[in-house]
Amino acid sequence: MQIVSTPKISDAEWEIMRVIWTNEPVTSRTITEVLSEKMDWKAATIKTLIGRLVEKGFVSTEANGNRFLYSALISEEESMRERTGSVLQHVCSTKVGATLAELISQSVLSKEDIKLLERAVSEKAMDAVETVQCHCLHGQCDCHANHEEEL
Repeated sequence: MQIVSTPKISDAEWEIMRVIWTNEPVTSRTITEVLSEKMDWKAATIKTLIGRLVEKGFVSTEANGNRFLYSALISEEESMRERTGSVLQHVCSTKVGATLAELISQSVLSKEDIKLLERAVSEKAMDAVETVQCHCLHGQCDCHANHEEEL
């Protein structure tokens, strides 16, 4: 059985994508200028990262005279959903709530953000289950050991 995986955006590529999403269509020169304060990358490094994003199918390129314009082929919202989903796939389902609570506690949030979270939790409460079931394999989490102790 062959497992086909969707290409992922690395942390460095994510920095490039943020500039593209904000400024598209954008040149590599603009990307370099924007990131020069945050990252100590040379133009060649940025062009390499852009090339990887093009190869992965996240960015399109269009010739415009003697320069290229880059645009995102995936939305920032779609990328965020994929990235957060990816994080939660690696956590025992019984620990998702604690993981989300930890993310919230580590984040700087506005009052508007808090209202958004309160609405999301309120909506989620309508179809919440009493107990979340663990779907990990034996040895992937401590749920199985706790269940065995109960037997």
